Amino acid sequence: MKYDYLLKNATVFDGSGNESFISDVAIKDDRIAKISPQIIADADITIDCTGLVLSPGFIDVHTHDDLIVVQKPDYIEKTSQGVTSIIVGNCGISAVCATLRDEVPDPIDLLGSLDEFVFPDLNAYKEKINQISPSVNVGTLIGHTTLRNNCVESLLKPATQDNIEVMKSKLVEALEQGALGLSTGLSYGNAINSSTEEICALSEVLTAYRGLYATHMRTEYDGIIGAMEEAFLVGRHAKVPVQISHHKCAGAKNWGRTVETLGLIDKCRLEQDISCDCYPYRAGSSNLDLSQVTADYDILITWSTPHPDMSGKTLEEIAVAWSTDIHLAAARLQPAGAIYFQMHEDDVRRVLQHPSSMVGSDGLPRDPNPHPRLWGTFPRVLGHYSRDEKLFSLATAIHKMTGLSAQRFSLSGRGFIKENYFADIVLFDANKINATATFEQPKQRADGIEYVFVNGVVAYTDKQMTGNRAGRFMEREKN
Repeated sequence: MKYDYLLKNATVFDGSGNESFISDVAIKDDRIAKISPQIIADADITIDCTGLVLSPGFIDVHTHDDLIVVQKPDYIEKTSQGVTSIIVGNCGISAVCATLRDEVPDPIDLLGSLDEFVFPDLNAYKEKINQISPSVNVGTLIGHTTLRNNCVESLLKPATQDNIEVMKSKLVEALEQGALGLSTGLSYGNAINSSTEEICALSEVLTAYRGLYATHMRTEYDGIIGAMEEAFLVGRHAKVPVQISHHKCAGAKNWGRTVETLGLIDKCRLEQDISCDCYPYRAGSSNLDLSQVTADYDILITWSTPHPDMSGKTLEEIAVAWSTDIHLAAARLQPAGAIYFQMHEDDVRRVLQHPSSMVGSDGLPRDPNPHPRLWGTFPRVLGHYSRDEKLFSLATAIHKMTGLSAQRFSLSGRGFIKENYFADIVLFDANKINATATFEQPKQRADGIEYVFVNGVVAYTDKQMTGNRAGRFMEREKN
């Protein structure tokens, strides 16, 4: 057989968490055709991978890329850091199943503008993704707030029983069409008044499909234990896996509490299926929320509609310039976006190390001055935390962003270097890989990424997009 690509002498980490081995890997069409210590065969292109790591393509399990990946199918922000697959529809907000009227409510507005929401069902989105073939594969959760917005009289009130039945019907349809599960964003104003009973009723739909329940919990601050217990209750009610989104203990007086929260996960995992995702930074990012304004830590303004010149300044600096306090300054900036330095580095490390955690960027691609996680999440884990800080082995780091993630989100044929699996592959220099994106200069391509293959096609090399794209829509693996 003549192969399309023959990758010679690579240091292979297969995504399982096992240590590396030296091997040749052959690609034919969209698949890994052969893995062997020495492959003697013709190939259209042969690449000497001596000294390079060959790993599965990274899977970004927590994104808000629903619409940007349609607008920008050459999605360099993710492809340049080795990401070959993304999960959209997180935090209760999905472009899929959204039927909007005259405005885009918060926080759905994080995804895009009104005219972009043209996917009333999953099939419409799937068709669009497969038509444009972006540089990454795309799978989606269905957002609870998106479903609510379609039918409730007010997002600020609990849903009625009739509302719940409408939402359940739409969720069934989406799961039939290949959705990965349901997400909630219960800390946001337009979902926080949803009752636990409402979430449990919706979760019942997931049971037959073994769909995932992913949640941005009701709080990540003082009441985090109660919020976790609510999430686990939903999972037990529906007998489905629970994914705690971007797990953290936020707010200065909660620093150190990941000992407690991870202990609770360990305890409850003995009886139910629980995991989490996290990003490798001590700052989070979202819209500027007046209820989260505090002097306990820095808050960096990323955009402001009435005061765009304040982008890149801290809220404290703005308040001083305006001779006011931070709360009045924040109100004056609205609507706005912000980066919150709300976590302690020890907690970030603790969550990253936990066996249940996988890696998700949670980046906001519409932000004009985005958090560096949008461009740097995966290289930062591999370079800073694994190689430099020795927080965990390279094998473990890769497992947290490949095999573990693929299994969690039921992505068939992805996440591992195995024969007949899709050829989603990253070649990188383990000594050079590094995130170059910073809070001051966030839009920077990573160092050390040599090749990114998506479904057997080279999407990125020499720090450039190739213009060749082969991304597909990823449906949930049928049980």
